[in-house]
Amino acid sequence: MSRKKKAPEKEPNSERYMLTYSDLITLLMIFFIVLYSMSNVDSQKYQQVAQSLSAAMGGGSGKNIVGLSTGTGTSSKAGGDEEWQPEEVSLTSEQDKLSDVKKQVDNYLNKNNLTGSVETIMEDRGLVLRFKDSLFFDTGKADVKPAERTKLVDVGKILNAVQGNYIRVEGNTDNVPINTSEFASNWQLSGIRATNVVQILAESGIDPKRLQGQGRGEYNPIAANSTESGRAQNRRVDIIILDSKYSGAETNN
Repeated sequence: MSRKKKAPEKEPNSERYMLTYSDLITLLMIFFIVLYSMSNVDSQKYQQVAQSLSAAMGGGSGKNIVGLSTGTGTSSKAGGDEEWQPEEVSLTSEQDKLSDVKKQVDNYLNKNNLTGSVETIMEDRGLVLRFKDSLFFDTGKADVKPAERTKLVDVGKILNAVQGNYIRVEGNTDNVPINTSEFASNWQLSGIRATNVVQILAESGIDPKRLQGQGRGEYNPIAANSTESGRAQNRRVDIIILDSKYSGAETNN
């Protein structure tokens, strides 16, 4: 009986190590790219690299492999650093911009001896320029005094340097009733006063699309109407340079 011949043994594949080697090289490349992106202070390039790596590794939407979200909003950095919040940076810049305008207006008021009639206030809604009604208007009248128009135009030129922010003019009165041939109520008086101020601000160069006038009548007091001093404070015109976070509501009106 003849013996079966053994099949010749296959020679070992000398190139199999290349698979392991190529995987190792790929992982090293990814590792160094991640290190580079972590050390790069340019957040835009950092996000681009992160998204590229996420796509290369088969990632989808949501957070990618280096901890950056593919959407907008707050993102975390690797290494336990504080979260990057562009909203806070934007808010700080907005406050600085309005503070700078406040300084310019305050300088103008000081040079023109208007500090007793005009007050500048930083509020959450923006920068408020508060004018006593007696500066611009005669009692019971809505026309701006001709001699004071120049001052209002000068203020408008300062405010025009603030690009993008909406400006709202609010007319306010005390609670003493008015019923004349021109105005049947304080609401009408305050509304016409606000509109006339808006008109002058537009003439100073401010884009009319950024302007809005409101008559608040006696319904927005800042002091008690039970005293003459309180009523005098309530008779006012407020020019408000709205913070950008509130300007969006104006565009929807």
